[in-house]
Amino acid sequence: MAIARDRNIYFSFFMFTADLRPDDRVYTQEIVRHIRKLREMGYDGFDLPIAPGNTTDHQGEVESYSRFREELDKAGLGDVKFTTNVAATRTFDPSSSYAEQREVAFAYLKSRVDITKALRADIMAGPIVFPYSVFPTTDANQPIWSNALQDWAEPRYRNAQPLIERLGEHADGQSVKVAIEPVDHWETPSPNMVREVMNFLRHVRSPQVGVCIDSAHVVLGSDGPEVVTGEVRKVSKSRRLHYVHISAPDRGAVHDSWIPWKPFLGPILEGYDGPFLVEVFNAIPVFLNGLRLTRRKFSIPGEDASIPGCPDAYEIARLAILEVRRQIAEVAGPEPSSSKKVG
Repeated sequence: MAIARDRNIYFSFFMFTADLRPDDRVYTQEIVRHIRKLREMGYDGFDLPIAPGNTTDHQGEVESYSRFREELDKAGLGDVKFTTNVAATRTFDPSSSYAEQREVAFAYLKSRVDITKALRADIMAGPIVFPYSVFPTTDANQPIWSNALQDWAEPRYRNAQPLIERLGEHADGQSVKVAIEPVDHWETPSPNMVREVMNFLRHVRSPQVGVCIDSAHVVLGSDGPEVVTGEVRKVSKSRRLHYVHISAPDRGAVHDSWIPWKPFLGPILEGYDGPFLVEVFNAIPVFLNGLRLTRRKFSIPGEDASIPGCPDAYEIARLAILEVRRQIAEVAGPEPSSSKKVG
C-alpha cells in the first residue's frame, strides 16, 4: 500500500469547464495556464471532461484531442498525468432497448477510450451505463420511480452488459481502465449505489472495467457507512476499484464540507493505490440547472472579476489539496519507521 505522502492527487477541470474545446487554440492556452498554476500547488495530474459532442465523426474527435495533447506538450507539459470523465447520453445510450442505438453508443464509448489513450491518460471514469441525468417516463409521460424504476432498470442493465464487456476488451488493448461511477439519485436514475455497479459487473468479465467511488454520491446515497465500508472492501478485494473521487456533498469547496473522511477513506486506503481526484463543480452555466446550484461561483482568475469575501477557484483548489493530504495522512496513521540492524 502506498504511504500517504506518495498518494497522487488530481484536480478536476469541472472547476473551469465541461468542454475543453480541443480545436480552440486560444482556449487551450487557458487550459495551460490553469494546469501550471495548479501544479505549483502540488497537484500531480488532472481529470479532463470529454464533451459528448454533436457528431458521429468520432475519429475526427480523437484526432482533435491528439492535437490538443500535442499543444500541451509544446507548452512544456508533456509529463502531466491525466484521466478523463465521460458520460452516456440520451443519444449514446448503452442500455437502449434498440440494438442499433446500442451500437451507436458503443462507437461513442469506444472513441472515448481512444481519446483517453490519445491524451496519454490511463483511466476513463463516469456514468456510462445509463444516460446521465435522463429520467425515464411512461408512454403517458409520467415519471417512473421506486419499484417501477427498479423493474424498468433490470432489462436495461442486461442490454448494456455485453456492450460494456466489449468496451473492456477494447480498453485493455489501449491500456485504459474504465471506471463506472454510481451517481446519486438527484442526478441520474441508476446506478446510484456501489453495490449496483458491482452487481452489474458480475456479468462483465473484463477486469479492465471497474468502479469509480465518489464521496459525494456515497454520502447522498441511501446506504449507511457500515454497508458502504463493506462494499468498498468487496470492490478492493476484487481488484475493481479503479478510481476514487473526493467531492463535497454540494459539489463545492472540499476543505470545509461534510465529508466523512475516516469512514470513506479507511477501507479505500486498505487496498487502493491509484490517484485521488478532487472534484469541484463550479457554478458555471453548464452546471447551474442540472445541479441546482445556489452558491456563488468561485471566480476564475483571468476570466472573472473577484467577489469580495468569496475565495476564487485557485484558492479553493489550494485549500482542497491541503485538506485531502491532511486527511489521508490522519486516516492512514503514522508511517512505519525503518529499523536498521546494529552490529
